[in-house]
Amino acid sequence: MKKTKENLADLLLVWFKVHGRELPWRHRGGAHPDPYAVFVSEFMLQQTTVKTVIPYFARFMAHFPTVNDLAQASLEEVYQLWQGLGYYTRARSLHASAQMIVKDFNGKFPSTREDVLKLKGIGPYSVASILALAFNQPETVIDGNVMRIIARLYHLAEPLEDIKEIVKAKAHELKSLKHPADYASAIMDLGATVCTPKKPQCLICPWQRFCQSYGKDDVELIPLRQKMLKKEQQGNVYLVYNKKGDVLIRKRTEKGLLSGLYEFPWGDMTFKGAIDSQKEISHIFTHIKLILRIYVIRSDTSPIDDGFFVSPKEFKNYAFSTLMKKVWQNRP
Repeated sequence: MKKTKENLADLLLVWFKVHGRELPWRHRGGAHPDPYAVFVSEFMLQQTTVKTVIPYFARFMAHFPTVNDLAQASLEEVYQLWQGLGYYTRARSLHASAQMIVKDFNGKFPSTREDVLKLKGIGPYSVASILALAFNQPETVIDGNVMRIIARLYHLAEPLEDIKEIVKAKAHELKSLKHPADYASAIMDLGATVCTPKKPQCLICPWQRFCQSYGKDDVELIPLRQKMLKKEQQGNVYLVYNKKGDVLIRKRTEKGLLSGLYEFPWGDMTFKGAIDSQKEISHIFTHIKLILRIYVIRSDTSPIDDGFFVSPKEFKNYAFSTLMKKVWQNRP
């Protein structure tokens, strides 16, 4: 068998029929009958693993079964179901996009690249994935898995930054024009389950005979990525208790990842009467390692203007970030 784009696509599709993952937002044999399911999953899967997303997706779809339900919900409700998933800008963008679909597209999902890109939080990868999976359009879906597969297939051992455009062009050549939805799912599954970053399962790979990296010592090093050093930031977080045992919280209004969520007062400020607990928590954001020192204050008045006291029993009614949940779990 010659190495042609048709042969490679066909081999992958045959493999996918047997070994492809069964995922709640996936439909085999063409476009998903409900573009909304694809839409929600794409936002949740950004920088988050499939395993983590599955239970969140199930709860979210049960609570907001249609795009109209999501559009009519408050952002507070969306945050409640998003707690622990992280990257809360995704939740805001998902909610805003649902409202755009209802308002600007009469509740019908846009099916052209131009219109999908109008939605908030949609970039090159997401638009390609949505068009392929929800509308069976021949888009080139390129994520980290696909970049790795293509770089290994052609033994492109140079730094990824130097070969990105070459990889994208070769991925574009290989896509299936007959079965774009299944092909998009198949190549992502190949990267997630076979052509993994470490210890790739080359012996069971459907593209083994054509892979120029097969059997070579540097297969795990491809593609060559430059490690990004995470900057370290430090600050203080304050657990303020009143006489009843209620705890001071505030709603974050500043722009950024945690905007709109509830939190304990934190930052580089210092408060009079705060007792150093000698305990610290660390949390990793995309490019930052944040270390917060926990301080305790006993006071019936708030040291901040927008703070209010809440019983810990009521915390479930407020959307806290994973960072704040970690603070509470490690409280002195």
